[in-house]
Order: sequence, then C-alpha cells, then structure tokens
Amino acid sequence: MTAPIQYREILRVGRSPALRGVCSVPGDKSISHRALLFGALCGGPVDIRGLGLGGDNASTVGALRALGVSVQVSGSAAHVDGVGFAGLREPAGALDCGNSGTTMRLFCGLLAGRPFTSTLTGDPSLSRRPMGRVAKPLRLMGATLEGRSDAQGEGVLPPLVVKGGNLHGIDYQLPVASAQLKSALVLAGLQASGKTRIEEPGPSRDHTERMLRFLGAPIRVDGSGRRVEIDPLGWNGQLAAAPVEVPGDLSSAAFLLVAAAVVPGSDVTVAQVGLNPTRTGVLDVLRAMSANVEVVQTGEVMGEPVGRVRVRWTGPLRATHIGGELALRSIDEIPALAVACAVAEGRSEFTEVGELRVKESDRIASIARELRRTGIATEQTTDGFSVTGRGGLPPKGGHVLPDRDHRIAMAGAVLGLLSDDETVVPSEDIATSFPTFSEILQALGGQVRRDVEAI
Repeated sequence: MTAPIQYREILRVGRSPALRGVCSVPGDKSISHRALLFGALCGGPVDIRGLGLGGDNASTVGALRALGVSVQVSGSAAHVDGVGFAGLREPAGALDCGNSGTTMRLFCGLLAGRPFTSTLTGDPSLSRRPMGRVAKPLRLMGATLEGRSDAQGEGVLPPLVVKGGNLHGIDYQLPVASAQLKSALVLAGLQASGKTRIEEPGPSRDHTERMLRFLGAPIRVDGSGRRVEIDPLGWNGQLAAAPVEVPGDLSSAAFLLVAAAVVPGSDVTVAQVGLNPTRTGVLDVLRAMSANVEVVQTGEVMGEPVGRVRVRWTGPLRATHIGGELALRSIDEIPALAVACAVAEGRSEFTEVGELRVKESDRIASIARELRRTGIATEQTTDGFSVTGRGGLPPKGGHVLPDRDHRIAMAGAVLGLLSDDETVVPSEDIATSFPTFSEILQALGGQVRRDVEAI
C-alpha cells in the first residue's frame, strides 16, 4: 500500500520592487507571555489588548488553563480571571510548552513555589534545550527540578518535573544576562520567605520589572538596571488587577525594517511598536550601518515606551561590529541583522553572542548555513560569526532550512526578496511568533505568496 503524500505550507519569495507603506505588527511576544501569566496572578479579572498571536503565546495560554485559570482569547484580546498564586491548581497532565523556552522557564519559577508536582514538556526542539541555568538557582531556593540528563550528566533537559514547596530567598548572581532566567527567579522570589536579590552581568530586558511594578508587586530595581530585589514580607500574594495593553513586537518588526533597509527604494513605517531601550539595539545597529532610521515615541503603556519606526533605503549599507551590550540588546534580532550584513559592503563581525547556540536552533550554525547556501561568505567562532557582504550582488535563491526556528525562516524570506531566483520558506515555523508575516510583507509590496509542497 502506497503511503499518502504529505504536504506542508510554504512561502514562495521572489525579487521584489520597493517596499512601501505603514503597518503594525502583532503584540510583543515577550510582553504577551508576561501579561497572561501575571494576569493569572492578579486578584481579579484582567483584560488584555494587543496580545501576540503566535504559537508561543498560545502555549502559555494552554499551560495556565491546565493550572485551573480561566483564559478567554478572541483575536488579539484576552480575558484572564486572576486567581493569585494560591488559586493555581495541580494539573491533571503535563504542561505542553510547545516550542516556547519562555513558557518553560517562567513556569519553572512559577511552579517552584506551589505545593504540588508538575511536569513541563515541549516539542523536539525545546526538548533539546538545556534548562540548567534555571534549575540551579531554583534548587538553591528549595525547589526540586528533575529532567533528562544532558551531555554533562545533569538532569536539566525537558521534560522537567517540578516539585514545588516552601522556598527561601537567596542572593544570586546570574552567569549571563537573561530576562527569562531573571523572570523565573522573580516569580519564585515572590513566593519565598525572605528577600531575593538577583544581579546580572549586564542589563537584560526589563519587561517583567516594569509590568510587576505596574501591577503593585513588591519589587525594586537599582539605578543600573542590573540588580533586582523582591521582598514579599507583608504582601498578600496577589497582583492588583488592571487592564493591560501590549505594544507591537519590535523583534517581529525588525524583519520588516531590515527589508526596508536592503530593498532599493523602500520606505516602511511600523506604528505602535514597543521602544523599550533594552530592545532597541537593532535600531542602533542599522544606524551604524548607515541606514536611515527615524524613531518617534508617541506614548507609554505599563511603563513601556511605544511609538513608530520608519526606515528608508538610501543606498548600500556598510559593515559593522556587533558585540557587548549592543549584542545583548539585539540578541533576538541578530538573524535579521545578519541579512543586512549579508548585502552590506565589507566584513561584519558578531561577537559575544554565544547565547545564540541554545536558542530554538543553534542560530550561529543556522545563520552560517543559510548564508553560505545563498553564496555569502561567513565564518563561525565559538561565540560568534562573521559575514562578508556581497554589496550589490544578489544572493542565490533556493530552499531555506530553518530547523524549526521562526527567526531563521523569516531571515531567509527577507534575503529572498533580493534574489533573482525563487526562495522557498517553510511557513509553519514562522507562526510561532509572527503568523501574519507574509500578509504584511505582501501588503508592503513584497513578492511573497503562500503555497504547499509535497514532503
């Protein structure tokens, strides 16, 4: 008997004329995770507007429902009936985090202080991602986390079994600047006896601190932004219920902005997008590459600055160096920036970005593979890579192999806008964070169309 033919959704991308127009992007994925989770910890109902529409945020919704929280989602709006920490219930089965490392790490911190046992699972990609950095401090606080052994023989690979209980505060220095790790420890610290103090080697995203302050949590941040203190003494264990608005996702917008910077004649504006300074490294890099970038802040929501960003093509980009704090502030946008470097004049270097090795894919290896496929010279190092741009020479087309990584898939699509040959991109991976990516790109004038192909 012949096996049935299987198909997958793809994007067919061709060389595009100038991209032009004003658009918006889905709600910030990082902030959406926190809006949903913190909404569940409020002492009453919370209405959320502008919620991210991707699969990662859906994983957080599913995990909260499994813990007994009522979450109703309608498009980009959600209604969460907050129950506080004490209202969470032991799940009947494993909590499926899908492809979302943020969901898994934040829920480790959340469940570390709950008096029951939970299991956190994920898809094959997430199951390869080590969770030792979050397991170690939570174990020091008194929680039990058990998983599969990794190459070092430590039980830190998903599925993770979290046995929560009485936690105590700790002073902890993070080995790397990480918003996910920091947020997990903040959630655990809110459930612990005594103060928890967290220090980072550099400032990471501070969405957790901004939103928790907005909702009345007992959290303090020093002037450097690198030290956080949680003191739950006298706190009732519930956040103050309030309407929440999620700004547009700058990490998603980055692919449209880079496209505008590299496709001749383009002029693209992304409106109502988040402008948190811990996230705007991508704009600083584009400016350093001589791109024409205009930023106008139009307001603030929950302590988060929002506004519009306009990028106009003004000629070939020049090579640059991305490292240190600038790399930290643009870590998720590096696949998009690698595309900009691929068509720039000269050799660009990315250093101190070893964290990319443990993202949805080994992004350093994935970026190098995809750039080489299109004829662009690139070299890997342990904690970075270099890209020698082709200047005005178009890249080659072909099939993008994103290794289930949404940002690699979108980077391949943007590079395809410059190719004389067709570029084929698996589209299901993009839905993880930016399900409307192809429609928006098409509306701006990009030569993109949906199709299916046999696999």
